[in-house]
Amino acid sequence: MATSARAPKRKEIYKYSAPWRLYSMSWSIRPDKRFRLALGSFVEEYSNKCQIVSLDEETGSFSVNSTFEHPYPTTKIVWIPDPHSSYPDLLATTGDYLRLWRVQDDGETKLECFLNNNKSSDYCAPLTSFDWNEVDPNLIGTSSIDTTCTIWSLETGQVVGQTPSIRGSVLTQLIAHDKEVFDITFSRSRAGRDIFASVGGDGSVRMFDLRHLEHSTIMYEDYNHRPLLRIAWNRQDANYLAAFCLESEEVVILDIRVPCMPLARLRNHRAPVNGITWAPQSSCHICTAGDDRQALIWDIQLMPNPIDAPMLSYSAGGAVNQVQWSATHSDWIGICYDNNLEILRV
Repeated sequence: MATSARAPKRKEIYKYSAPWRLYSMSWSIRPDKRFRLALGSFVEEYSNKCQIVSLDEETGSFSVNSTFEHPYPTTKIVWIPDPHSSYPDLLATTGDYLRLWRVQDDGETKLECFLNNNKSSDYCAPLTSFDWNEVDPNLIGTSSIDTTCTIWSLETGQVVGQTPSIRGSVLTQLIAHDKEVFDITFSRSRAGRDIFASVGGDGSVRMFDLRHLEHSTIMYEDYNHRPLLRIAWNRQDANYLAAFCLESEEVVILDIRVPCMPLARLRNHRAPVNGITWAPQSSCHICTAGDDRQALIWDIQLMPNPIDAPMLSYSAGGAVNQVQWSATHSDWIGICYDNNLEILRV
């Protein structure tokens, strides 16, 4: 059957250059907002920026939907895990505090909620990271340099013809590590609403259960007690975690059924690793990225046999400081380097 016009060829890479250096990045999960991402600047001063950008697949170019001010760089930025568009269109950021932002119908973004758990002092301990619970979007966990993790209970309200206000309160706060806590992640298991893990400056991975906070489990400790910087929970198999140390060129894969002994070590980076992200649709694929300008995709299904080399690699134009696999478009990965965002088809 003949066609009157040739369909445009889909590109493998799309690029957006921001007006400032990028650090944080997040894919929107809403099905009606295809290829929408939130970005945070890294400017070494008080005033920073966040942007929401969208890709027009027809033109192959990004457009800026919204730009808003943010105090200090965002240590993390995450869209509400809402694949069914059941909640308000929310975005969360951390830096000095946890903030929730609402994207309005006209595309503009306004501050919806400012959450501070230290009401008795003007001083705030910076928040290093956070995670939004995918099983229960009314829970957010934050990690801080003051050795604590805080679990926040949100009142997000359902979309029922009105615009409910968003409120939040501390569900619990606990001393999670002996030193700074650098990252936190909730289990992705449907039965794992109350399970989360954290990493910190004491070089340990610790696992907690909100129902039994008097106990925690040390899942792994770095043999040199180097600070552990990031942790990520496998999206398909809740037995697996990935983590890496500060200034380390390797990523460790952990099995929570076998504490303390890494199941695998991914060692092909030639400079410190900066980011890890699990595939949304597969339990055995993970992407790592680092200062060597590389984004590497690994197939770990042969564990515990050694994983000698990645299955795919991409060379970026600069040191990659952020990598995120799209939860709704599983063949797309986003990376940030310098002032650039690139999304890559894999």
